[in-house]
Amino acid sequence: MSGRVLPYDVQGSGPRRALVLHNWFGDRTSFAPLRAHLDGHAGSYAFVDCRGYGEAIDSDGEFTMEEVAADALAVADDLGWDSFSVIGHSMGGKAAQLMLLDAPDRVRSLVGISPVSAAGFPLDGESWELFAGAAEEPANRRVIIDTTTGGRYDAAWLDALVERSLARSSPTAFRAYLDSWSRTDFHHRVKDNPTPVLLVVGAHDPALGEAAMTAGWLQWYPNARLEVLPEAGHYAPEETPEALAAAIEAFLAA
Repeated sequence: MSGRVLPYDVQGSGPRRALVLHNWFGDRTSFAPLRAHLDGHAGSYAFVDCRGYGEAIDSDGEFTMEEVAADALAVADDLGWDSFSVIGHSMGGKAAQLMLLDAPDRVRSLVGISPVSAAGFPLDGESWELFAGAAEEPANRRVIIDTTTGGRYDAAWLDALVERSLARSSPTAFRAYLDSWSRTDFHHRVKDNPTPVLLVVGAHDPALGEAAMTAGWLQWYPNARLEVLPEAGHYAPEETPEALAAAIEAFLAA
């Protein structure tokens, strides 16, 4: 699949290069709290909007993880980056693995922030209806965010995430990406991949926390390691940005 150069911006000018892919509920602006803690002298971080999100909200497409991976590689080409790491939050973590498969000589390492595994994220009937209905129903989005952060935040915090999600994603893209990140399974293609991987999860994330990483990623990537952030749920870039930045930078420096 040939990719398209989508809207992106680069923070920093350091030698440690990383492409950064956002989650299902947020465009690249969801990383704003994290960006405040990144060392621009040590790293160069390219933050990309997926089709149907942010500045690419009107971009057409198939809205699949394969397309996200191809577009992100087109951004790397546009930057002239021959090698780099990929940081992916939630669904962005699944797309990051496809980038590794598509360009194994270019992707140096992966950082997954509460990342969806290569096997997807199976949802039962009631949960599927909740997630699928979130494309059109703001209340569904609120329930999902509240649940995956351990029910620890007030209405103002939850409402802000829901409102940003509604404003910065197209319902069509939002719904289509769900099929791709949750239901497609390519774990047999990543099994025993030697690429260095850092998995950073929140202790308050019941969906993609330590147990999910142990059952999936840590089974397939022999050079993967897990770090659990005690004060985070599913949205570490916004919940605990300083701790997340420290974990990412230590890993990229190794």
